[in-house]
Amino acid sequence: MEIIAIAKIFNGFHSKFGVPRQSGLCSATSKIVFEPEYRSAEAVRGLEDFSHVWLIWGFSEGFASETAETKNFSPTVRPPRLGGNRRVGVFATRSPNRPNRLGLSAVKLLKIERDPTLGPVLYVLGADIVSGTPIYDIKPYIRFSDSVPEAVSGFADLVSRKRLKADIPEEYKKLLSEEDEKIISELLENDPRPSYQSDAEREYYFEYGDFAVRFAVSGETAYVTGIETKGNDRD
Repeated sequence: MEIIAIAKIFNGFHSKFGVPRQSGLCSATSKIVFEPEYRSAEAVRGLEDFSHVWLIWGFSEGFASETAETKNFSPTVRPPRLGGNRRVGVFATRSPNRPNRLGLSAVKLLKIERDPTLGPVLYVLGADIVSGTPIYDIKPYIRFSDSVPEAVSGFADLVSRKRLKADIPEEYKKLLSEEDEKIISELLENDPRPSYQSDAEREYYFEYGDFAVRFAVSGETAYVTGIETKGNDRD
């Protein structure tokens, strides 16, 4: 079976570190731009009636090596949420290190904008995907069949989702819009560090949009230690 990209997603996540671990954990907006041959208004007719969509996409930059797809298949992986020292089966995780590096995300559909050059452009909320990632398919989220309230989530149910308090000093808040401050706070609150790293002296770094953010964690608080503005022309 041949699989081809139908679109690409663009947002403020330009590197792997800092991207939410799952969809829906951050209110960052992304836009989905179709490849030229799929820029048909007819292809998305009726999609505006749905509040959420599934994105099927490909793990790319920084997530896994090309050879990991077939040559170096490992049946087990170490999920970061288990501290990185416990192995479970690859098909019991959402790890990018799998035979076919496909990701699946449920996102909120905000709007469909008709662009005279790009055709229909989808704006979505809550994607956990690096900017520039290829999208292989888009499917509507169906509430009565896709939502399972009584579902059991294996080890994910057993590991409490650690939520930090974000502390951004006023001197750095002045650099941010209200929206950027909200999103950066959400990224910090969801603790982007691997579970096995808890050194209070260590400084971490991630990028969002035009900002490079440095932070450290002490106790239950993520303290921003620096924010620099990066001039660029990214989408």
